Amino acid sequence: MAVTGFRKRVVALTVLIATAVVAILVVVSHVLLSRVTDADAHDLAHTRAEAVAATVTDKGGRVVLTENSSEALDEVAWVYADGSLIDGNVPPSLVDRVEELAGSGRSQTVSVGDHLLYARQIPIHGHHAMVIVRVDLTPYETSEQRSLTLSLVLGGLTILLAGGVAHLVVRRALRVVHEMAALADDWGQHEPGRRFNLGVPRDEFGELGRTLDHLLERVDNALADERRLTDEIAHELRTPLTVLRAEAQLAQLSGEPVPTEAVLSEVDRLDTAITTLLRAARARTDEGTRCDLRSAARQAIAGRAVEVAFPPKVEVAVAADVAVSLLSPLLDNGLRHAKSRVWITARNQGEAIVVDVLDDGPGFDPADVDRVFEAGVTGGGGYGLGLPVVRRIAASAGVEVRAIADGRGHVEVTLPAARAAA
Repeated sequence: MAVTGFRKRVVALTVLIATAVVAILVVVSHVLLSRVTDADAHDLAHTRAEAVAATVTDKGGRVVLTENSSEALDEVAWVYADGSLIDGNVPPSLVDRVEELAGSGRSQTVSVGDHLLYARQIPIHGHHAMVIVRVDLTPYETSEQRSLTLSLVLGGLTILLAGGVAHLVVRRALRVVHEMAALADDWGQHEPGRRFNLGVPRDEFGELGRTLDHLLERVDNALADERRLTDEIAHELRTPLTVLRAEAQLAQLSGEPVPTEAVLSEVDRLDTAITTLLRAARARTDEGTRCDLRSAARQAIAGRAVEVAFPPKVEVAVAADVAVSLLSPLLDNGLRHAKSRVWITARNQGEAIVVDVLDDGPGFDPADVDRVFEAGVTGGGGYGLGLPVVRRIAASAGVEVRAIADGRGHVEVTLPAARAAA
């Protein structure tokens, strides 16, 4: 329905524009044709008047015509001298108007019904002579009406043709769009690696193909993130479950009760893992969110042997639970690999706060600084949530986290600084 509605709107708009253009052209052409026919009628009247005036002369004190061999002129041209008609036959319907023009004594043009009357003064010394000619406007008006009718017919056909062409063009264009959208949807479900790969966009369809390629890329990345999250969950939850199973089997074989402390410890680890993974899935940075980084660091340390070197007051634009979920796994990772010391510092860097989590362990191999955030490559004894989940939380909350290979354990977390209240 949406596609059909869009097609109708485009066709309707095309027809509306075509109608407006045709109407303007018809009006303009009719006005121009009217002016041309009026000019032709006036030119004909002047030509007739000059032709008759050339035959009028003074002979023996009387105004006479030197020649008048055309009887046709008698019906369309009349000569008056001193108020009297000396040549031509004036139709009864025009007598009053012609005599009025003859007595006016000046050249002028008037319209009477379907006729154009032109009065021209003849310069003859001692006499008042006028020649009056008539031009029938009926042929000109008929020509204008026929031209207007033809213009309206052609304009109507043009509007219909424009609407039909717009319908076909839009239908064909939308069919291509529909096919591309259907292919993109099918690829996103079954072949996320497929792309249109139309190259540099040269038209709207090229831009659509590029947009759909980007959409498919995001779908592919989302599916990869989903698979990666599944791997991370399996990786992080397998160890405590294995420990719980081993304790239960050991108790079953020995006939002794399951050690309560061990069970509670592993259950706590499971709860922490699930809570943090949920935070990773839901973490977002909302406008106005802020927390005291020193307080969040103390919660993350939770009695661990970690040194803290923070400025007196440091506020970041992330929620406190997100900051704790970021720092706690990093501290666990540092404690597993440190020889004797783990410490955490914070420093201002423009509009960001950079937190460094450091330990005096062997540090990261320069070739593996990017891979340490992949599931299964964190090393250690399997405690904590590991760097992969840290990366997920950081990406969701708009925080940058990276490992630094400088001969010691060093992870740098860049958080947005909280803006001062207005």
